[in-house]
Amino acid sequence: MSRIGRLPVEIPAGVEVKLEGKTLTVKGPKGTLTQEFHKDMIVEVEGNAIVVTRPSEIKEHKSLHGLTRSLIANMVEGVTTGFSKTLEVNGVGYRVAKQGKDLVMNLGFSHQVIMPEIDGITID
Repeated sequence: MSRIGRLPVEIPAGVEVKLEGKTLTVKGPKGTLTQEFHKDMIVEVEGNAIVVTRPSEIKEHKSLHGLTRSLIANMVEGVTTGFSKTLEVNGVGYRVAKQGKDLVMNLGFSHQVIMPEIDGITID
């Protein structure tokens, strides 16, 4: 059995899950996500967890089992915490600072690399 697929996806407080046929809708504080899953995968909401099972042990079902569970876990995470990307700058002489709404990076080039903050994306 798939190690990833057999784990239930916990539904945190404040997240609403609706399952209609093979379409799963997850609604949380950061928005709403909807995904339609493969017709063979069995997706069930049990209490405050989402469980994915497969109908047989054929290779396609094994592949879809872990994929389906990962997609559901990413949907739940997306509506609760959202997407974040961490930039780590290591080395002597490299420096990153925020000036107003711009991110100013000194990365060893002959010039500074300046990235403006885009609507909907925040830089901390």
